[in-house]
Amino acid sequence: QVQLVESGGGLVQAGGSLRLSCAVSGIIFSRNHMGWYRQAPGKQRELIAGITSGGNTNYADSVKGRFTISRDNAKNTVYLQMNSLKPEDTGVYYCNADSGWREYWGQGTQVTVSS
Repeated sequence: QVQLVESGGGLVQAGGSLRLSCAVSGIIFSRNHMGWYRQAPGKQRELIAGITSGGNTNYADSVKGRFTISRDNAKNTVYLQMNSLKPEDTGVYYCNADSGWREYWGQGTQVTVSS
């Protein structure tokens, strides 16, 4: 059974930091590209950070320079370090695993940034 379990969300003031984690089981983690998606209230889910199986990263313009995605293949975990948070970063953050032929999603973790 494949499981992606996010943690680390919460309420933070603007300018603060949070670190999200996504623990993965049931797949060969190291062979999957991993991503963090965000769904803001009333908006579509969007990719904000991705990391390939080889460790290459990409970011949405809205988070570039503030967020850092990383992975620990020994722990089957992907992280999202979020700094200088803004109210517009508020939303549900989802972890995604993509093997190239199948995708898996976590249940999401809420991040709320107060002004």
